[in-house]
Amino acid sequence: MMAESAKNRRVLLTGGGRGVGAATVRALAAAGFDVTFTYRSASAEADALLAELGAAHPGQTFEARALDLADKAAVEAFAAAAADDSYFGFVHNAGMPYDTLALMMDQDKAEVLMQVNYWSFTRLCKALGRGMVRARAGRIIAIGSIAALRGSQGNAPYGASKAALIGYAQTLAAESAKRGITVNVIAPGFVDTEMLAPYAAFREKMEAQIPLGRFVKPEEVAGLAAFLLSPPAAAITGQTLVVDGGLSNTLTLQR
Repeated sequence: MMAESAKNRRVLLTGGGRGVGAATVRALAAAGFDVTFTYRSASAEADALLAELGAAHPGQTFEARALDLADKAAVEAFAAAAADDSYFGFVHNAGMPYDTLALMMDQDKAEVLMQVNYWSFTRLCKALGRGMVRARAGRIIAIGSIAALRGSQGNAPYGASKAALIGYAQTLAAESAKRGITVNVIAPGFVDTEMLAPYAAFREKMEAQIPLGRFVKPEEVAGLAAFLLSPPAAAITGQTLVVDGGLSNTLTLQR
């Protein structure tokens, strides 16, 4: 396991209270990492997850911190404090949706979306990257979306924010590889979490258009994130890895 070969076993993950984030925290814990995760409103879920992890992995350290990534000042303060710590891994899972037609996009709402999905990622990369450079070892992962790779009606602001993640990650990967840091993006399709609740009425139709015939499980995204933090993934960088049941190989999904 990575934790057995790396001196630094610490990983920071944003948005770990529920869904893909919570699944990823569990996967990283199972791989032997100490995990600090942030949450915005899922305080009860975060407390329950900490209790679960503490019981399952008594020799490891887990911490949950409240953080609203839409709050620039809060992100700045968090990043400044994190810069004094040392992390081997950083997983940016937190994100927010904003569905609207491209020509109807509200800039104020889109800017909040970009702050949460993109700008907070770049700020935390800057803060944590310093320690990774000093250690000449680090793994950075952003949870993106196939919305950045394929046009989807009503997804202009969200897709753009995830596309920004890919562009930044590819450049950061090129700049930091010689310093022992890898940077990758995981681009899930439709993941079976609460975020898809608004589309419950369309679920059967949506799943019928996915070659695999079902939504992606949170644990499948989490497992890939854990792999990217493992020794066999040391040469994988600058990549966007799609986990969507084959959806992006087909025509645009119709709701």
